[in-house]
Amino acid sequence: MSQSTRIASVSELPPEGGLREFPFGSSTVCVAHANGALVALGNVCPHKGGPLAEGTIEDGKLVCPWHGWEFNPATGKCINRPGASVKVFELAIDGEDVLLKY
Repeated sequence: MSQSTRIASVSELPPEGGLREFPFGSSTVCVAHANGALVALGNVCPHKGGPLAEGTIEDGKLVCPWHGWEFNPATGKCINRPGASVKVFELAIDGEDVLLKY
């Protein structure tokens, strides 16, 4: 059974093509608005620990700001480094609240 926690209000979500960092427990998650969908991912690049929320969305891919590793926002899989990935969390909207399911 999954749990959920409020991480933001709907008004705080990034616009299409944007990224934003939100606190989650003792760490943070990166919320990406790419390809018409909102998704939450682990905010730490597996390469050198770059903060993914400070990256960019380019051609529908999340690009790490430190060394350019590219991730599929929907799956968390690294496009240019097979085998590398970040965790993807499901988001839910409940009224004005954005809930992260884990």
